[in-house]
Amino acid sequence: MNQRNPAISKGVDWVMIWLYLALVAIGLMSIFSVTFREGDSVIQSFLGAKTDYSKQFYFFIISLVIGLFILLTDSKFFTATANIWYSFGILLLLLVFPFHTEVKGTNSIIRFGGFQIQPAEICKVFVCLALAKYLSRVETDFTKTRSQLIAAAIVIAPALITIAQKETGLALVFFSFFLVMFREGLPAGYLVVGFSLAVLVVATLLVEKNILALILTGIALATIYLMRRQVKRNRGLLVGIAMIWLVCVSIQRFAVPFIFTSVLQNHQVERIFSLIGRENPYAALNQVEGEDAVPVKKKDTDYNVRQSKIAIGSGGFSGRGFLKGTQTRFDFVPEQRTDFIFCTIGEGFGFIGTVTVLSVYLFFLLRLIFVAERQRSVFSRCYAYGVASVFFFHIAINVCMTIGLAPVIGIPLPYISYGGTSLVTFSVLLFILIRLDADRQMVLR
Repeated sequence: MNQRNPAISKGVDWVMIWLYLALVAIGLMSIFSVTFREGDSVIQSFLGAKTDYSKQFYFFIISLVIGLFILLTDSKFFTATANIWYSFGILLLLLVFPFHTEVKGTNSIIRFGGFQIQPAEICKVFVCLALAKYLSRVETDFTKTRSQLIAAAIVIAPALITIAQKETGLALVFFSFFLVMFREGLPAGYLVVGFSLAVLVVATLLVEKNILALILTGIALATIYLMRRQVKRNRGLLVGIAMIWLVCVSIQRFAVPFIFTSVLQNHQVERIFSLIGRENPYAALNQVEGEDAVPVKKKDTDYNVRQSKIAIGSGGFSGRGFLKGTQTRFDFVPEQRTDFIFCTIGEGFGFIGTVTVLSVYLFFLLRLIFVAERQRSVFSRCYAYGVASVFFFHIAINVCMTIGLAPVIGIPLPYISYGGTSLVTFSVLLFILIRLDADRQMVLR
């Protein structure tokens, strides 16, 4: 025992642990600043776990206990059980359908007595492990299409199930794992195709459909003209250009309208069109019987972001001070302790506070990449990049939606937003990486 303990403590990356503790402390302080009320007894509220900040603190203690167990676990356990955890995660996602509790329009939560869990949140850990396991297999040749499709299926399967639970925001997080695949050799052509599709979707929202169809036709004809010599020698090239044109027009005419009328929820569609400053052309098609039959007014759609901007702007350079914000203290910003908690930091501590928090996050992400690159094991490297990708996506999207640069899709800010499942999940993600990094001289498969 005396010989093993020093080795465990010596291998632990204490920089990541201190960054983790700093971010959790910022989160507890931010939640406290918006939920504490004059006359409340801080000690009694912590002991009784009746307030959001006290509940978050207890979830932090739970996370530390779980983290300690992870640090005492053999690293080979995670490689040996990665596929089992993934299967368990898929099972949890499927159990949501018969046992879910609807909360704020989402059907992705299971309630156990006074507790509730969101399997889609937890499943990020399992997907990260399973993807790292598959990419590290000796038999996996990632230059072959079959291997690429299997890796994509590992990511897309839980994403599709999550979409079916009306949790589109969390479903999008799973696609951050494609960054791991690019690091491991996924051809850049896929990235070009993905970026082109994104541009086409945005163009479909901004440009009238008939005009866009003419533009796409013009681009196809111009391409044929510029490549006329190659087309004469190879008729298959002409067929290829025609097929690409047909796919683009089909996406513009059928796929995008289907997504906006049948996949995304009405309020999500409204938020997207509000972001680009246009009226929702699918509003009439989105009306169904039930709760969604009431149209979402544009002013209601903009309210969250508008109040968030006011809160951040009112903080100025140095902020109004701790517990002195007006927008956040008096509940003008909806979801200010969860999705919009960044504006709490902006109002209370101003430009200095927000830059400090973003700097801590930047240092944290750079540290994750540094740790990933020093791994000898492909499994550990892929897992580390998976963790970095998830954190990057959450941080970038959450901050951007708070300041109006991205549509509001409802994903938390890691370690800072209120939420027990979120805090435990991000803690488990990190502590598994710290455990793997402690054994970075080992080759795990």
